[in-house]
Amino acid sequence: MFLMATSAIGPGFITQTTVFTAQIGAAFAFAILASILIDIAVQMNVWRVIGVSGLRAQELGNKVIPGVGWFLAGLVFLGGVVFNIGNIAGTGLGANAMLGVDPKIGGAVSALVAILIFLSKKAGMALDRIVVLLGAVMILLMIYVAIVAAPPVGEALKNTFLPETVDFLIITTLVGGTVGGYITYAGAHRMLDSGATGIEHVREITRSSVLGIIVTGIMRVLLFLAILGVVAGGTVLTSNNMAAEAFGAAAGEIGTRMFGIVLWAAAVTSVIGAAFTSVSFITSSRTPERKRNLITVVFIAGCATAYLFLGQAPQQLLIFAGAFNGLILPVGFGILLWVAWRRRDLMHGYAYPKWLLIVGVLTWLLTLFLGWNSVLGLAKLWS
Repeated sequence: MFLMATSAIGPGFITQTTVFTAQIGAAFAFAILASILIDIAVQMNVWRVIGVSGLRAQELGNKVIPGVGWFLAGLVFLGGVVFNIGNIAGTGLGANAMLGVDPKIGGAVSALVAILIFLSKKAGMALDRIVVLLGAVMILLMIYVAIVAAPPVGEALKNTFLPETVDFLIITTLVGGTVGGYITYAGAHRMLDSGATGIEHVREITRSSVLGIIVTGIMRVLLFLAILGVVAGGTVLTSNNMAAEAFGAAAGEIGTRMFGIVLWAAAVTSVIGAAFTSVSFITSSRTPERKRNLITVVFIAGCATAYLFLGQAPQQLLIFAGAFNGLILPVGFGILLWVAWRRRDLMHGYAYPKWLLIVGVLTWLLTLFLGWNSVLGLAKLWS
């Protein structure tokens, strides 16, 4: 649950939330609510199909149409590589804001921390505990900043249900950033490793899938309220790092340090989540855990080396990977819904709830819109 949530809460999550709050103010509350409901519909279906079948997304894909699973794995892995360079860059910026160290040194040390987790003899337990701990730290710090910022809570609550502005592009961007790319499968694939699979675990699977999105939603609401308080107080955010500027405006020097902690925690957990999930797509459930962990270590080390040479993930590569993320969601989600609808043999005879399937199909149609926007983005990039 926390692996899914903290994978979604990365540097891009913080930037998106800050920029959109500065753009449309309290009306952003409605976009958050709409995106949370859509995200829950996606995750409930993804976790249910993967959890009951006991197979990873790419394994299910290959059983539906041979080769489709590897196509999906290629998309996830390529996007994971590029975004992990960006995540490691985020840890460097977070360490700089937190301790004043050189971003490259901060990024290298943070990558080493992630590597040590996967080298641990009890890597699975270490992975689970570190994401829970850092997730809790982020939420507690955000509660403090949100209180200090003194946001107009009444106005935010009113706009949650009666928004002054509705921006569908913002909603689709939030959905893509929360359940797009590798993030869609992070929690569900980790659940397979924990052994909580099969029809007898349906209730646990459902609860975890919903709670993962709720944790992400709580973090976004707290960050939104903190930024809203600063903006409503008359501060105009103009710097290249609007989130850091807002934290500083809300709580002074300590606010800037807190921003560094939040950014570092968000980035390092995203490094862990992206690495774990990307490698889970190029290995199988039969791959020994030790071997999978060593591949993950190589993955993180490769991304860290690329960051040290490049300084950051090149902007065009990030745009390209972002467009790929938009393609991954309808392809992967479509495969899982087909399994739920037509492949009861892969679901061990489980009668899939019709209401959940209908909700999933309606949400899948929205992901097609996201995918179409991604194709247009790729076309612009190549032109």
